[in-house]
Amino acid sequence: MNKAQLVEAIADKLGGRQNAAEAVDAVLDAIVRAVVGGDRVSVTGFGSFEKVERPARYARNPQTGERVRVKKTSVPRFRAGQGFKDLVSGSKKLPRGGEVAVKKAPKGSLQVAAKKAAAKKATAKKTTAKKTTAKKAAAKKTTAKKTTAKKTTAKKAAAKKTTAKKATAKKAPARKTAARKTAKKTTARKR
Repeated sequence: MNKAQLVEAIADKLGGRQNAAEAVDAVLDAIVRAVVGGDRVSVTGFGSFEKVERPARYARNPQTGERVRVKKTSVPRFRAGQGFKDLVSGSKKLPRGGEVAVKKAPKGSLQVAAKKAAAKKATAKKTTAKKTTAKKAAAKKTTAKKTTAKKTTAKKAAAKKTTAKKATAKKAPARKTAARKTAKKTTARKR
């Protein structure tokens, strides 16, 4: 089925060929623009269209067998929905001509999906904000720990110096008194 046949198939439902052609063009244009923009277009029961990145790779030229480098590219991808798969596989029967083969989305589900997407974006922003604040807080803590460690080591070093000075100050008079005692003894012996 090509585009003209598709327009003919839905023309009687939309009130004429012109209306059907405009509807088909509008739907296809909206899908293409959304996928090119990087969005995913999902139609419940039918399938989803999305943009997929293919990395750079090496391929073989089938005529010469030569190895050729293929650049990185983006391609559109369509994934059929479960309802569409069931109809094609035969596990579900196709409804008669007057009924719609692919069921409509439940009322309000499109708005719920939009709200969920907005909520996901908001939570993603919040988590990144939390991560950055947590990193900043961790950095502050580590710098605070380093400064307190430096201060404590400085205090310990100062305490060691003062105790060393006190010890040497105490030892010095003791030596002097010992020297005085020995000097007294020697002078006493001489007398």
